[in-house]
Amino acid sequence: MTRTDDTPPAWDERTQLTTFLDYARDTALAKCEGVSAENARASLLPGSPLMTLSGLINHLRWVEYYWFRVVFLGEEDQGPWTEEDPDREMRVAVDFPFAQVLDEYAEQSARHRELVAANDLDTKAKRTVRDGVHVDLRWILLHLTEETARHNGHLDILRELLDGTTGD
Repeated sequence: MTRTDDTPPAWDERTQLTTFLDYARDTALAKCEGVSAENARASLLPGSPLMTLSGLINHLRWVEYYWFRVVFLGEEDQGPWTEEDPDREMRVAVDFPFAQVLDEYAEQSARHRELVAANDLDTKAKRTVRDGVHVDLRWILLHLTEETARHNGHLDILRELLDGTTGD
């Protein structure tokens, strides 16, 4: 995994934004290396039964889908969530092979890299966010980096509880 904590000042804004998001994505996947399918489904936190490695990776997959496909491109929302079950993407993850969940996240990330490369950072999203604002692609990249990094902390904790593995 490429380190990004020593970013050269000559990198342009797009390179910095996409590199940090890729680093966060790669970190999420690295936290899952060598985990059995059974352990990936394990719910270890009594107050957060949906917080599993599988559930978190599937959540990251669908969060990217939502921000890039639904908000930015304005596509119809085909996500697994419902009003009655807004966290369904985390719940259903345990019904799929863990390798599939990981592969789908990686494949979707690759498609989103292409989408980002084809659009200007100032391009406004087709749909508005909660406060009625049309955010730009730059904001979406920043938000997804924050979201992924935050959940990497959860993945760290779960992995350590599962088998004692810790990382950077």
